[in-house]
Amino acid sequence: MNMNLVDVKKINLQLADLDAVGRIRWAWEEYGAGLVASTSFGLQSAVMIHLIRQVSEEIPIVFIDTGYLFPGTYEYALSLQEKLNFKARVYSAKLSPAFQEASFGKLWEQGKEGMTKYNWLNKKEPMDRALQELDAKVWMAGLRRTQANERKELNFLEAQNGVLKLYPILDWDDRTTYQYLPQNDLPYHPLEGMDYDSVGDWHSTRKISEVEKVEDARHGGHGRECGLHLDVPEGSDFTV
Repeated sequence: MNMNLVDVKKINLQLADLDAVGRIRWAWEEYGAGLVASTSFGLQSAVMIHLIRQVSEEIPIVFIDTGYLFPGTYEYALSLQEKLNFKARVYSAKLSPAFQEASFGKLWEQGKEGMTKYNWLNKKEPMDRALQELDAKVWMAGLRRTQANERKELNFLEAQNGVLKLYPILDWDDRTTYQYLPQNDLPYHPLEGMDYDSVGDWHSTRKISEVEKVEDARHGGHGRECGLHLDVPEGSDFTV
């Protein structure tokens, strides 16, 4: 796809006037089979999946399984797929968790550089592979501006690494997101209400009461954003 032909600024003005379903519908009508969504099966993941299913049952939903998620997350993944009648496309690292630990040790205990390598192996590379195999033109994700300082300046649509990224609920606040679940008869994550702002891998997720800033509760305290939505630093070589 030639990004130079896409007027992202103009489209963002249009998307700002639409609701979340309208934004997803716009992407589906414009890109069809080139539209892909990702889910973490985290605390509010049911929201995006439910919105997507209102537009089309054909939009692939990708789940990046690191092998280190909380047991409750796997339970939630199974229950949501059954309730919302879909099957996630599961992608994982090329190396198993056990093989990674044997090869590199526990990367999440090796500072920011170790966490960056961990995220590349277990999140970014599998997601990039999914986008390539599914021939994605637009990747939808449930990022919201209120979740972290790094997200406050995001637009509904942006170009990144050869694809367009769409954030349909970017302007939703925490209350709207939280209330959407009972309003639509959607189940809460098993770890909801247990002092987590969000949940990811068990080894690098902390409770709010255990950290000074919300951003420090994820990814070993190296920021809210994970490997899915951050570019790997220039010069990094994580080839396996």
